[in-house]
Amino acid sequence: MSEIGAADRPAGLRERKKAKTRAAIREHALRLFREQGYGGTTVEQIAEAAEISPATFYRYFPTKEDVVLQDDLDLLTVQALEAQPADLPPIAAIRGAVALARSRFTPEDRERFRATTELTLAVPEIRARALDEFVRTLDIFAAALARRTGRDASEMPVRVLAGAIFGVITAITLPTLDEPQDIDDLFDKIDAALAQLEAGLPL
Repeated sequence: MSEIGAADRPAGLRERKKAKTRAAIREHALRLFREQGYGGTTVEQIAEAAEISPATFYRYFPTKEDVVLQDDLDLLTVQALEAQPADLPPIAAIRGAVALARSRFTPEDRERFRATTELTLAVPEIRARALDEFVRTLDIFAAALARRTGRDASEMPVRVLAGAIFGVITAITLPTLDEPQDIDDLFDKIDAALAQLEAGLPL
C-alpha cells in the first residue's frame, strides 16, 4: 500500500500543477482580451503574462480560440458522470452529472462562463472553431457513455445516444446565445430538455 501511495502522490501533484497552469493561462488570456480586445492579443502576450513559453501555451491549448472554448465544463461533467450510481440508465446519469457539475460552479466559474459566451458570440474565429470543439466534446462523452455501458465508443448506438444528448442541449442553448446568460436558468432548461429526451421526446 505504501508503494501505491508513493506512486499516486507525484501523479496527483503533476495533475494539480497542470490544472493550475491551465487556469492561469485562461485567466490571463481573458483579462487581456477584456483589456485590449481578442484580435489585439497574441499568444506570445498571453504566454508572457502567464510566465510560460508560447510552446507551453500550445501544449495546453491548440489554438488561441481554444482558450475560450475549452472551459473544462465537459471534463467536470464527465467526472460527475463517472460518480453516478452504476444502475442509473444513461440519460438519468447524465442529468445527475449535469446537476452535480452545476452545484460545483464557483462565482469565478459563472463569470468565466459569461465572458467566454460573450467572446464566442462576438468573434467569428471562435464561432468557426466551436464546431471542432463540439466534435471533440461529443467524442469525450461517447467515450464516457461507452465506459459506463461496457460498449465501444465507436458503436453506432453509443454515438447516437451521445449525439441525441448534445442535440437537445444544443436546441436549448443556441437560441439563447444572443441573450444575456443566466447560468442557473440555462441549466434548468437543459435539465428539462434532458428530461424530455429521457421520456422519449413526447410532444
